[in-house]
Amino acid sequence: MQNMASRTFAITGASGNLGRAVTDVLVASGANVALLDRSAHPPTVGQPERVLACPGGDLGDPTAIGAALDAASGRFGSLDGLVTTIGAFAGGGTAPADGWSIWDTMLTANLRTTVAAIQAMIPRLPASGGRIVTVGARPGTAGAKGLGAYSASKAAVLRLTESVAEELKTRGATVNCVLPSTIDTPQNRRDMPNADPSRWVPPEDIAHVIAFLLSDAARSVTGALIPVYGRA
Repeated sequence: MQNMASRTFAITGASGNLGRAVTDVLVASGANVALLDRSAHPPTVGQPERVLACPGGDLGDPTAIGAALDAASGRFGSLDGLVTTIGAFAGGGTAPADGWSIWDTMLTANLRTTVAAIQAMIPRLPASGGRIVTVGARPGTAGAKGLGAYSASKAAVLRLTESVAEELKTRGATVNCVLPSTIDTPQNRRDMPNADPSRWVPPEDIAHVIAFLLSDAARSVTGALIPVYGRA
């Protein structure tokens, strides 16, 4: 496990399955965390002195996110990085009956929230560089049947990550993206009862990859799109 003592990281979508796993791994490594979430009831963490809950904010609004980041800096004295775990999944998007709503939903949940968080984070990056980790998905690397809107929204996150990595590399900041396949969550087990969840990726495994990317050990890694596919 990486040693993150005295570091502070913000996590968007903190009440989701992956957000909770990232929170647990970072707190266990000694980091402080700011939990940004639309939910009014962010997750409970065993070491509350190292956690700042920022519930109820609009995660598509850079100004609202910036206010939460400033609160984190004020509480912990620094802000070292950002993890954007918020997102959503829906199939479809290419049938005439789908209309625009599914595209708007996927682009808002997966792309707009990532753009807004990065826009808020860039002017608040530390002089030493800082870290940004986004969350893509395997379908973002290639189109998949029935997943037009979702695949396109996640593909946009990948190109965004690469672009921001190029923009920030002279400042010493790193920007990387993890690409999970199907994550082993209660919702996915419920929605796919005939699948084999042992082939899926546990959220904590993804969280440990994210923790590595936030650490000093990954200081020379930027612009990377890292598959975390499990046995799928």
